[in-house]
Amino acid sequence: MLRARSRKVVLFLPPYSGVVLGPPLSLLSLAGSLREAGYAPCLIDGALDRNFPETVAREISGALCFGVSLLTGPMIRDAMDMSRLVRRLRPELPIIFGGWHPSLVSGQTLSEDFVDIVVRHQGEKTLVEILQRLESGNTLDLVQGCWFKRDGRIIQNPDRPAAPLSSLPAPAYDLIDFDAYERVSGERKLPYATSTGCPYACNYCTDMVFYNRRFNPYDTGQVVEELATLVREHNLTDVALLDSNFLVDARRALAIAKGILNSGVRFHWSFQASTDLLCRMADEDVQTLADSGVNHIGFGTESASPEVLRHMNKAHQHIPDMFEAARKCRRAKIRVTYNLIFGYPGEEDRHRRETLKVMGEIAERFDNVSFSPNVFTPYPGIPIWPQLRAMGLPEPQSLLEWADIDLGTNKLPWLQDKSFASLQRGISYFLLDNQINKTRRRSRSGAVQSILQAARKPLHWRIRNYSFAWPLELWLSMAKQWLVVRRSLLTGQSLSHELAKAR
Repeated sequence: MLRARSRKVVLFLPPYSGVVLGPPLSLLSLAGSLREAGYAPCLIDGALDRNFPETVAREISGALCFGVSLLTGPMIRDAMDMSRLVRRLRPELPIIFGGWHPSLVSGQTLSEDFVDIVVRHQGEKTLVEILQRLESGNTLDLVQGCWFKRDGRIIQNPDRPAAPLSSLPAPAYDLIDFDAYERVSGERKLPYATSTGCPYACNYCTDMVFYNRRFNPYDTGQVVEELATLVREHNLTDVALLDSNFLVDARRALAIAKGILNSGVRFHWSFQASTDLLCRMADEDVQTLADSGVNHIGFGTESASPEVLRHMNKAHQHIPDMFEAARKCRRAKIRVTYNLIFGYPGEEDRHRRETLKVMGEIAERFDNVSFSPNVFTPYPGIPIWPQLRAMGLPEPQSLLEWADIDLGTNKLPWLQDKSFASLQRGISYFLLDNQINKTRRRSRSGAVQSILQAARKPLHWRIRNYSFAWPLELWLSMAKQWLVVRRSLLTGQSLSHELAKAR
């Protein structure tokens, strides 16, 4: 009995802003490997458990370690608070950080006095080996994939080569209380990954740093069988794929869709991809995706300015592909969300006008398209940081400073005051026009359609002339809560209204 308690491993995911996406796949993946090695994982999802401080304090009793998985942004604050709580209650308990942020700034993360070990990149095998060393009383020297502290010094072990996903134990899906997630989100949804990595090298993207541009897929048959089983057993209605770029291998993607069709199991599923890859697929293949249950695709279009796209190192992104992807998806009755990044280094007002003009043309022609505009977010480790520093952007120097880096915030020195206010209002007018147009199309009343079409004329004038003083239309739209600014690239759901706060 004592041995079983001593092999408990507490894994914590801090709460995040926005809607609850579902069970934490990162913790479930670790739990699968831990359990196969004989450990007893205890998962605490801060997005679901609002009393997580009490849960953490209770569960660390008898635990072998306290592990935290986190992304850059506000969730860092809760990670810090819980780690300090654990340090106070059990000073001898090893505290291990892993996930995207600790992997990208490992040394800075380890400089915090409450962090003992950092697991870098793919963590399933690394965490098991760390725990085995801790149990046996051996040091962590030469454990691939981890950095640790000894006598105040940071020891940097070599990285562990990524293991093929199909060689790892299955995530511990049986630990999920789907009823609890449904009570919070209103849906029986599962985040799921069929692959990791993307071969593209976009200058703003942490994925290329975290996965080194290597596409690492699960076996197609394994994906189909696992999804069919999970949907049946847990009565799931939706699956949101977390793949960085699901269509990297279009034939594989199509095989998964056909496998789902042949399984006879029906559910909705969504994924992220780039427009160029979808445009290589025949209309019939896109229809097969839809027939298998795909109801939403998120595209990282980012900008409609060829000059800005070159700055982003997105040579694969072409303006005609944005139109063609929308057409193919509308034909198959698939909703799409186009992500937009504004404020990228080198972008000027003329580039923003260009993007809004092209996206406005897409919105006018294709009613299945929604948009999710964001201000450029300087995440850790991205290749463009030398240029950002040269442009006067201070790089966060501590874990706490990184907590202020989040989508919806703007800390860019070159996008402030009137320039930022104009951008906010331009985006808001663009989105308001798009939503009024969708309402007009849905209306069966000719009179309502005429009124709404007339209401769009002053919006068009403002956008065309980039004139946004006295934004009466925005004040009215926000009073009516019409304006949805950010949408999830995974699901298309509304996320927030930050950019709509006209100055």
